Amino acid sequence: MLDLIEFLALGSFLGLAAGTSPGPLLAVTISETLQHGKWEGIKVAISPLITDLPIILSILYILSHVTNYNSIIGVIAFFGASYLIYSGVESLKIKKDSVELNVEKKDALKKGIIVNFGNPHPYLFWISIGGPIIFKSMNTHISATILFILGFYGFLVGSKVGITLIVEKSKSFINSKYYFSIIRILGIAQIVFGLTFIKVGLESLKFI
Repeated sequence: MLDLIEFLALGSFLGLAAGTSPGPLLAVTISETLQHGKWEGIKVAISPLITDLPIILSILYILSHVTNYNSIIGVIAFFGASYLIYSGVESLKIKKDSVELNVEKKDALKKGIIVNFGNPHPYLFWISIGGPIIFKSMNTHISATILFILGFYGFLVGSKVGITLIVEKSKSFINSKYYFSIIRILGIAQIVFGLTFIKVGLESLKFI
């Protein structure tokens, strides 16, 4: 039972960090909200539910067909650690007025799909972090995998929808001290998770 809760908590944290971190999809979400209202912003926010399935299936297929899996996972873990630490540091460096909102009008959902397919972050995440976690959760129980995915996408989409609703109510939220405090806290947490992935990498390569 504890393992299941851990996978749910891990997915929820990673989803929240991904959903609130400044990036192209968040910029489009905010821009559509400011220009055309909350429903256009919500359309962009849900676009990962459409784009990520083929990305996940492709990456899981590739990972499941590699030989010497532990060594591969060890290398991937180091890559994931680098990605998390870099992402965390970038979050700590974010300053006010750093989220650009220069986006064209119309077709919010289509815009979100195009932006997310062209965004390297989902590919990097599922190769270096999400994929290995899914395989590990499968070794625990299929329900652990389901809880991880539900937690991840629940908070990924939910946080963007939440920001959409807040932005419509308070146009100044995106440059408020509260938003940037949340970003920095999540940045520190991502760095901590990155350090734990280094440990996973060392264990998989049998260095420790």
